[in-house]
Amino acid sequence: MYTASDLRKGLKIELDGDPYIITDFDFCKPGKGQALYRCRLKNMITGSTMDRTFRSVDRVGKPDLVEKELVFTYQDGSTYVFMDPASYEEVHIPAEALGDQHYFLDDNMECTFLFYRDKAIEITLPYFVEKQVAETEPGARGDTATNITKPARLANGYEFAVPLFVNTGDIIRIDTRTGGYAERVKKA
Repeated sequence: MYTASDLRKGLKIELDGDPYIITDFDFCKPGKGQALYRCRLKNMITGSTMDRTFRSVDRVGKPDLVEKELVFTYQDGSTYVFMDPASYEEVHIPAEALGDQHYFLDDNMECTFLFYRDKAIEITLPYFVEKQVAETEPGARGDTATNITKPARLANGYEFAVPLFVNTGDIIRIDTRTGGYAERVKKA
């Protein structure tokens, strides 16, 4: 159990049977009375946010979170199969748990998962992945007055914006945290 004085930004707590992360924190000590801890909480399963005020005597639960390093092996329909490199056990993760992160998976990619009661609630991929542009329109010369972008698509269907000089077949680096273009690695 955490006491109210343990609360800080980034701490993961459990309220009403759900895991929350503190996204904003404010400490207030009025002239008389107890200290107040105002927190903005984000539900780690649903993504909803709420504000909550704790008194200095309040206690908050610790969530049962487990972090595991897993290696992506293959996709089986709408399920993604990962392997635990320590025990060689297969872990099946549904596509809903991955969100848009499934576009960036490569064979044998190491990923970090956060599990809450044996259910995957968060995935962390390497910050950058290299992918080949499957389709984009050619850039028009002379349109370089400002940072102009054009749509591009990967072979797996992911669409994003790239600069005009990127062409079909180029290998680019994508930031997995934002899903956006980072740089061109190799020209086709």
